[in-house]
Amino acid sequence: MDIFEKIKNNRGPLGQHSKESHGYFTFPKLEGEIGAHMTFRGKPVLTWSLNNYLGLANHPDVRKADADAAAEWGMAYPMGARMMSGQTKYHEQLEQELAEFMHKEDAFLLNFGYQGCMSAIEALVGRHDVIVYDSESHACMVDGVRLHQGKRFVFQHNDMASFEKMLHQAKRLTDQTGGGILVMTEGVFGMAGDQGKIKEIAEFKKVIPFRLFVDDAHGFGSIGKDGRGAGDFQGVQDQIDVYFGTFAKAMATIGAFVVSEAHVIEFLRYNMRSQTFAKALPMPIVIGALKRLDMIRTMPELQDNLWNVARALQSGLKEAGFDIGHTNSVVTPVFLKGSLGEATNVTVELRETYGIFCSIVVYPVVPKDVIMLRLIPTTVHTLEDVRFTIECFSKVREKLEAGEYKAEKIASWG
Repeated sequence: MDIFEKIKNNRGPLGQHSKESHGYFTFPKLEGEIGAHMTFRGKPVLTWSLNNYLGLANHPDVRKADADAAAEWGMAYPMGARMMSGQTKYHEQLEQELAEFMHKEDAFLLNFGYQGCMSAIEALVGRHDVIVYDSESHACMVDGVRLHQGKRFVFQHNDMASFEKMLHQAKRLTDQTGGGILVMTEGVFGMAGDQGKIKEIAEFKKVIPFRLFVDDAHGFGSIGKDGRGAGDFQGVQDQIDVYFGTFAKAMATIGAFVVSEAHVIEFLRYNMRSQTFAKALPMPIVIGALKRLDMIRTMPELQDNLWNVARALQSGLKEAGFDIGHTNSVVTPVFLKGSLGEATNVTVELRETYGIFCSIVVYPVVPKDVIMLRLIPTTVHTLEDVRFTIECFSKVREKLEAGEYKAEKIASWG
């Protein structure tokens, strides 16, 4: 069969409803100044869907640092991959400051989070090594596992009995191959907001030796002392062997980093293909990241304000009888019962009637007949935003339970 003919007839699990959903449910355009209140299809909306935890996206000090760096350096400098011609003292300074901030020996600056996480995993393990990872790990970790040429075992999400079983299976295999074990989990799982059980996992090091890799994209900057993440929050930062963080969430910019022992970072510097063969981060991004990191370190009120909003949102939802799962981060899921058709009608109602824009998650990410509304609080939201959202959610839930959103197909929104 012709390749193009094949994809014409099979658009994939996410693309199967693309004609009906594109521009509204998928690839929507939020416009205006980044913040809690933006514009969607010409109408003002209260948005809970932006990974701008600390409100740095449009902070005036950040905007000035970004603009000054762009005026001084332009977007092209430095040219080339860092190994060849793209190295600067500012890239090195950012790495040093990140390592010191995270209480690790060294850091390696990466161009993108998704790409960097995949590439770090692929570089760390060889064909005789075994990966053991959480079933709800982010797609970038799963794709890193796919690049691995050796064996892998997946344990049920945050289930320590399942983890122990998979770990023992990995140990039996590495006893034969002579390889090592890399265990992977997340600091904060970005969908449901629960933290990975880093502390409990680390305890198993006393029984079976392994190295622990933690992707803490949603934890860095939002939890832990001064925003040092889930490992710090759980008191086991020293037990994390490879810590991965991104700038795309709390820092509200592009880029990522990995911190570890100095010799591990040196190895990654020379063996991560995604960095060896890619252009270095442009100077304005690096200078801007230095400014953002300094603000995270020196302005605890940013994290305090974030948690004030998150606590008010989560406690208010629970008091109103909503199921918010097991979140112990600022990420706030709201679980409702309903079909895919009902989910789309709920989305349209929230956006068109109440002016609330949030992410909506359905099967296969969550079980069938479950609708998850995912809210991302930020330091720039207000308690009035929280009150209004809970009030609107209560009205929508009442209509959902009364069967008013039932539908056999995706809702019309044009």
